[in-house]
Amino acid sequence: MFLPVYNHQWQMNFKFVLSFYINMSRKKERRSYCPIGYVLDIVGDKWTLLIIRDILLFGKRTYGEFANSDEKIATNILADRLAILEEEGIVIKEKDTEKGSRYIYSITPKGKDLIPMMIEMLKWSATYDTDTRVPAMMVEKAKDDRERFIKDILEGLERNEFLLARRSDQTVI
Repeated sequence: MFLPVYNHQWQMNFKFVLSFYINMSRKKERRSYCPIGYVLDIVGDKWTLLIIRDILLFGKRTYGEFANSDEKIATNILADRLAILEEEGIVIKEKDTEKGSRYIYSITPKGKDLIPMMIEMLKWSATYDTDTRVPAMMVEKAKDDRERFIKDILEGLERNEFLLARRSDQTVI
């Protein structure tokens, strides 16, 4: 009777091959080479942009924090969207040094480059949706000085001070 020998090298090869096939199955054939189509293929569903919003404006960084958002994203969809964002280089996932079973998600430069688009979406929604819940001061900043507003968001990310954070130690605008 032949019993396969289990060793570390076999495990590493198996993980590589498995991750290769998982990643290949996720890669969709492009429908077109339209730049808007490209963006929509990555962030075009409502959940993905809300996760990015939560990172940029609320300072959320863990799976649990995303799951507790007002929109109540289903856990299977949340896991899928976080994996796509990581695969596309929009977020990075790192083990939490304080709690080893938890991961921390951080926005990358590629993800930060979505800020101008999201500001335009905020402005559009504030104009056409009377029920939009966003502080008036934030809309004014976005409309009056877009570049300054982008800079404020980026500086807040660097200082861990977020525009819409719901923490007692931070000011909400």
